[in-house]
Amino acid sequence: MSRVARAQCANCTCSPGLLSRANRKSSLFAKKINLNRINSGLKDPNSTSRKGSVFTLNPQSLCLPEAKEVNTTQRLLKLRNEMKKEDVAVYIVPSEDQHQSEYTSAYDQKRSFISGFSGSAGVAIITRELNSIAEEEQGTAALSTDGRYFTQAVDELDFNWILLKQGAKDEPTWEEWTVKQAVQLSLDSGQTAKIGVDPKLITFEQVAKFKKLIDGAKKKSPKAAVELTPVARNLVDGIWEEFETLPPSTRGEIKHLDIAFTGKSAKDKIEQVRKETFKKDDGDDVKGLIVTSLDEIAWLLNLRGSDIQYNPVFYSYVILTDEKLKFYVDKERLAPEIINDLESIGVTIEPYNDFYNALNTVSKEFSVYGHKFSISNNANWEVVRNLKCPYSEGGLSPIELLKSQKNEVELQGAKVAHLKDGRALIKFLAWLEDLMTKQEDIIDEVTADEKLLEFRKQEDNFVGLSFDTISASGANGAVIHYKPIKGVASMINPNKIYLNDSGSQFLEGTTDTTRTVHFNQPSSEQIRNYTLVLKGNIALSTLKFPEGTTGNLIDSIARQYLWKNGLDYGHGTSHGVGAYLNVHEGPIGIGPRPNAAKNKLQVGNLISNEPGFYKEGHYGIRLENVMFVKQSDYSFNGKRFLEFETVTKVPFCRKLIDVCLLTDDELNWLNRYHASIWKELNGTLEKNSVAYKWLRKETEPISRY
Repeated sequence: MSRVARAQCANCTCSPGLLSRANRKSSLFAKKINLNRINSGLKDPNSTSRKGSVFTLNPQSLCLPEAKEVNTTQRLLKLRNEMKKEDVAVYIVPSEDQHQSEYTSAYDQKRSFISGFSGSAGVAIITRELNSIAEEEQGTAALSTDGRYFTQAVDELDFNWILLKQGAKDEPTWEEWTVKQAVQLSLDSGQTAKIGVDPKLITFEQVAKFKKLIDGAKKKSPKAAVELTPVARNLVDGIWEEFETLPPSTRGEIKHLDIAFTGKSAKDKIEQVRKETFKKDDGDDVKGLIVTSLDEIAWLLNLRGSDIQYNPVFYSYVILTDEKLKFYVDKERLAPEIINDLESIGVTIEPYNDFYNALNTVSKEFSVYGHKFSISNNANWEVVRNLKCPYSEGGLSPIELLKSQKNEVELQGAKVAHLKDGRALIKFLAWLEDLMTKQEDIIDEVTADEKLLEFRKQEDNFVGLSFDTISASGANGAVIHYKPIKGVASMINPNKIYLNDSGSQFLEGTTDTTRTVHFNQPSSEQIRNYTLVLKGNIALSTLKFPEGTTGNLIDSIARQYLWKNGLDYGHGTSHGVGAYLNVHEGPIGIGPRPNAAKNKLQVGNLISNEPGFYKEGHYGIRLENVMFVKQSDYSFNGKRFLEFETVTKVPFCRKLIDVCLLTDDELNWLNRYHASIWKELNGTLEKNSVAYKWLRKETEPISRY
C-alpha cells in the first residue's frame, strides 16, 4: 500500500501539525513526535511498538491511506470470461451465504472479493456486452448498498464500479437496475439476455420479485428477451484462487449451551415448534418444516459454534416433520455426549452435504401422500428447486418468531451480560479519558479497541466480540460502519468527537452499545446535536404503546427532535438482538423500511435503541442502548399497553449534554438512569481507581443550576 503525502490527508486526525495547532497540550505532543522523528528511545528504528519506549507516536505510521482500494479490472475481466462460458449477460453476486446469513465467513465473502467493498450489506451486479467485438469482454459493474455504507463504498470501490444508493431519492433498486441493464443488452444484441445467479445465494422470494420485474419490462419492451437463470457453478469461486488464496474453512467444534442460559430444553423447543407448525385445524396439509437459518438451528437445539466470526453459529440444516427431526451437520464436530443427547430426543444426524439430495428424496415421498413442506421467505432458491412436492410459504419461520421473544432466563441473562459489558466499557472510557487528559498521551483507534477487548476479557463467561468494533475519531465517526485497520488507523484526536460502537458475546447474552464522547471542549453545534440524539433515545426508552404496534409506527419518536431541526440519520433506529446469538436478529425492528411494518413488537423482544447524527467529513454521533419489551401498567378498551426496559449500563457523556434542551421528565429519566448505573456497578470497582472516580463523576445528578 502506497503512502500519501501529508497534503493529501484531508481533515487528518493524525497530523502532528493539527495536534500542535489545536490542542492545549500541543507542546507535549509535538515534543513526543519530534523525539520519535530522531528515533530517540526506540530500540528498532522500524518498529512501531510502544514497548520499551516512553514515546507513543511513530511518524512513519501517521498518515497512511484510510481506505483499502482493490483494483478489480482483472477480476472483472476473468469473471466476464466465466459469464461467457455460461452464456450469461448479467451476473449477480449477493453478500449472503446459502443460509442467507447477514455476516458470513471469509470463504463466503464473494461479493467483497469481486468488488473490493468490505461492508456487510450489499450486492454486486456485473454485466457483459453481448455484441462486443473487442478482444476482451466489456461491461458495467455496480454495487448497491444502503445508507450505512455509502461513504465506505465511495472510499473502497475503484473506477470500475458505480454505486447504487439503496433507498436514496430517485435511485432505482438494484433489481430494477439489473433488469433494465438486461433489457438494454438484449435490445442492443438481438439475443436473449440471461441474468445469472448462484441459486443457493438468493432467496426464492427475491426470485419471484425478479421474475415479476422481468415480465413488466417485457411488456414495455416486447422485443427484449430477458430471463433469470440459475448458475449452479459459482463463477466467483472459479476465479478467486487466481488472485488470492481461498480462505480456509472455519468449521470447528460445536458446543452445548446449558439450560441455565437458555431457559428451555431442546426437546421442549422442538415440541413447541411442531405445535406452531403442524396445526390440525388450519386446513393446510403441512407435514414438514425446512430450516436453513443458522441462528434458528442453534437456538432450536441449544447448540453454539464459531463458523462465522462474531456469530456463535455453525453450518447446518434441519428438516422437521411431525415425527422426525433430521439434523444435517458434520457429525465429527459433535462430542459423543451431544450426539447421545440429540439422539435421545429423536434427532437423526445426517451429513451436511447430503441436505439437498435428501430434500429431493423426502419431498418426493411427501408428494405421494399429498403433503406439503413449510418454508420461510428467506429459504434459498435451490431449496425450492429441489422440492418435489407442494410447499406453503409461511412468511416467517415459526422458530424466528419464538426465538425473538426471550424467556425470563434469557432476559435475566441479557441484564447480566450488559452489566458485565457496561463495567468493561466504563473501565475503558475512564482509561481513555485519563490517557488523553491526564497522561497527555494519544493512541490510535485500533490500540483503543484492543484495550477495550482487554477489559472485556476480564469478565466471566466472555466468549468474544459480537461484531467488529467501530472505534472512530473525528470524521471517521460519520462513516456509519467504519472499521479501523491496524497500521493505517487514525490517531484518536482529543479535540474531536470519539465514537465507539461495540459488543460482546457472553454465555448469558449478546451486547451492543454505542457511546459518543469528547475529551476536550466540544463545539456548541456538537453539544446541540448530541443532545437532540439523546432526547430521541430517551423518548423511545420511555415510550408506552398499545399491543399490536409495529416498529415503523414509532420510528419517528426517536427522530422527532432531529427532524424539528432539519436533521436526520440514514439507518434504522432499532434491530433485534439475540440471546448469545446474532447481534442483529429478526424479525422485529424499528425504522422506516417495510420490514419494520411487518411484525408487531411483543413482550420479550430484545432490541436496540440507536438514533444518531452524522456530519460527513467532520464527526458522527450515535447513542445505542439495548432494551426489552414488557407489559406496562396501562390498558385502554381492553388492550394492554407495552413499554421498554433498558438493560445497557453505561453513562452518557455529560460534556456533550445541553441541559437547557432537556425537559424536566428527560432530565429526571437521565438522572435515574445514571443513578442505577452507579448503584449496580460502583461496588464492583476498586475504590479510588480511575474507573471508580470516572463513574462517580459521570453519574452525579445533573442539575440545571
